[in-house]
Amino acid sequence: MYRILFFLIVLGVSNPLSSQEAYTQTLKLMGSKFDITVVANDETVGAGYIDLAVNEIRRIEKLISSWDPYSETSRINQNAGVQPVQVSTELFDLINRALEISKITDGAFDISYASMDKIWIFDGSMTQMPTKEEIHNSVEKVGYQHILMDKDQKTVFLAKKGMKIGFGGIGKGYAADKAKALLIDQGVIAGIINASGDMNTWGKQPNGEEWQVAITNPLNQHKVFAILPIKEGAVVTSGNYEKYVSFNGTRYSHIIDPRSGYPSSGIISATVFAPSAELADALATAIFVMGTEVGIDRINQLPQIECIIIDDKGGIITSEHIKIQKT
Repeated sequence: MYRILFFLIVLGVSNPLSSQEAYTQTLKLMGSKFDITVVANDETVGAGYIDLAVNEIRRIEKLISSWDPYSETSRINQNAGVQPVQVSTELFDLINRALEISKITDGAFDISYASMDKIWIFDGSMTQMPTKEEIHNSVEKVGYQHILMDKDQKTVFLAKKGMKIGFGGIGKGYAADKAKALLIDQGVIAGIINASGDMNTWGKQPNGEEWQVAITNPLNQHKVFAILPIKEGAVVTSGNYEKYVSFNGTRYSHIIDPRSGYPSSGIISATVFAPSAELADALATAIFVMGTEVGIDRINQLPQIECIIIDDKGGIITSEHIKIQKT
């Protein structure tokens, strides 16, 4: 999730009538780069707010981590095919929302993707495609329909032994949302949580202008083709331009269809604008799997959500209501 540039969020641009400025720290959290920007009266206050956001992101990581054997997520995976696991309301609700996204994307987004066998390698070492049988077998344990939720007991049960869930396609966006909500609750009037391209904004720059994002075409990464204002929302870009393999003239992305086991093709970048980074994160991944035509059609049916798709020919396709300010 990257290749979104953003303007004027770390420059401390201020309004002559205001003493507030934008303060930014860059840290490694959840295995990724996070840029946390807050608008505050002075650097000490700003640093304190950023510390609050960092602690919240670390809390989320502990909740959803599949690497920590003691996390709630790990306990769910360890008991796949064995018994339901009671979890916190927060994790239960996150999984439930993920299942709703799976339904509206016809399974193109699926947190049980973690069950897939890793038969595709995107480090340049692959010399031939996996066999059809290998691909078919790789997704045998995948399927959001087999994630069973008990609302009354707050339990999660993975019906197939060997199933796993993971939050790689939604976790950073959720963490950005939670950090934003905490800072707003603490009285921070504006800022940006940028989780390796999962970007969530609120308020305005110190000079009173809207936050803006500049979007680059992956086929010409040094040139910005559009600048868009972001108002109280999130923007996420998913791309395959650095991790892919090519066989028989077809370029296959590292984003794999959890239903078929085949990598997606035809799209090299998808940018989604949504009220939350969690939703934008999931939909950006799903668009790759659904393809341009189905992806645009699905986005057009969802309120308050827009997208920009760049196909493998360099074509730019947008949803119905997005307005691009071209540079």
